[in-house]
Amino acid sequence: MFESAEIGHAIDKETYEAAVPALREALLEAQFELQQQARFPVVVLINGVEGAGKGETVKLLNEWMDPRLIQVNTFDQQTDEELARPPAWRYWRQLPPKGRIGIFFGNWYSQMLQGRVHGRIKNAVLDQAIDSAERMERMLCDEGALIFKFWFHLSKKQMNARLNTLKDDPLHSWRISPLDWQQSKTYDKFVRHGERILRRSSRDYAPWYVVEGANEYYRSLTVGRILLEGLQAALQRKELPHSQPHAAPLISSLDNLGLLDSLDMTQRLDKDEYQEQLATEQARLAGLMRDKRFRKHALIAVFEGNDAAGKGGAIRRVAAALDPRQYRIVPIAAPTEEELAQPYLWRFWRHIPPRGKFTVFDRSWYGRVLVERVEGYCSPADWLRAYSEINDFEEQLTRAGVVLVKFWLSIDQATQLQRFEEREQIPFKRFKITEDDWRNRDKWQQYSDAVGDMVDRTSTEIAPWTLVEANDKRFARVKVLRTINDALEAAYARD
Repeated sequence: MFESAEIGHAIDKETYEAAVPALREALLEAQFELQQQARFPVVVLINGVEGAGKGETVKLLNEWMDPRLIQVNTFDQQTDEELARPPAWRYWRQLPPKGRIGIFFGNWYSQMLQGRVHGRIKNAVLDQAIDSAERMERMLCDEGALIFKFWFHLSKKQMNARLNTLKDDPLHSWRISPLDWQQSKTYDKFVRHGERILRRSSRDYAPWYVVEGANEYYRSLTVGRILLEGLQAALQRKELPHSQPHAAPLISSLDNLGLLDSLDMTQRLDKDEYQEQLATEQARLAGLMRDKRFRKHALIAVFEGNDAAGKGGAIRRVAAALDPRQYRIVPIAAPTEEELAQPYLWRFWRHIPPRGKFTVFDRSWYGRVLVERVEGYCSPADWLRAYSEINDFEEQLTRAGVVLVKFWLSIDQATQLQRFEEREQIPFKRFKITEDDWRNRDKWQQYSDAVGDMVDRTSTEIAPWTLVEANDKRFARVKVLRTINDALEAAYARD
């Protein structure tokens, strides 16, 4: 793959200077059109051999285009804040919004490549990391992102010649970094494993471009032209190409047909029994959260359920057991303009807690396969692929030590009607009932079918759903607390 880049492409200064004005003008026009359309973001990944012109090329792009619409991110050693969260968190929070360009140095490929070169991981783990990166890029492209992946290359001979020239030049020797010398010693490994990454992760929706870096004029024009052609093609299309279809046809499992109807909704606790069990489970939760083993974990509780099923009351009983500094409640409503400018899962990644903290999601990322599906707020392709994207997201969380518990609070239609009518009669509860709540009752069966599919496709061994019989609020609150406690104890037992 790298052989053609080692041939050496020569462009003289005169040819370069003649070509730059038109290229620069066209890039600026495309960048302005990108901002105006604001239909998709552009993600540029910069990788390759040290000394091949990565930094110089990005600096030049900032000169040729409007740097105010370009955000350059460098991912070196992980900060304490990043180490306390899943590895992908640091990349998600830096994604550019629609209409902008984001350039990533030291991106996910850099991290896995350095890990393999220095023996911290083996090929099997490298391949897993490549597969994970491919899934992320496919998801970003499905959300509309335009991805360019550049590998800047120098042959071993070219790299050594550069180092020998610079080290003897007192005016330019400062350009040699410790990383340059280090890579000169590991060049063969670096290129071999780099080629493995490129071969396995170059896709039509996110291809790799290998750019020969010895000639600065060729290098600069090549990168500029690739960006321009890709941008112009994407801007002219009415719809961006997606990597769809890749979601399997939706066939509900027989076990989940009528799933909610099979719950025993008669389960109840009398007041005295409730007070005793509630106090026991709250004390248990408080102790588990203070346990030193919790420093290795974060805790996330997801609350979904029928309207008026008692999610708020259950959340309050959980919070009542804890110091307010230990937890955060994130209510999920309709997305803001800022959130709509990002891939769907961005709004949830940004709220992932660090180790030693607890985040409650009052509604969650499952909105895409529930309300957005039923109400038609997204296309069938969007919610069909969301199942696999959610499973991948939750797997990343649990791998990083997050204890994830997911609740569906279920009530029957008669109980919901009773609670709706009570809310309309109680002044301080009237804000809880809206016209949408009444309208959603007409789609009861559609929501029930969506819940069955959701559980079928996203209740996994590492992140199972807990269905809570919530006709009796007391029973539901105790079951929620007990489930959280059991999950924490199970995590501690595995440590």
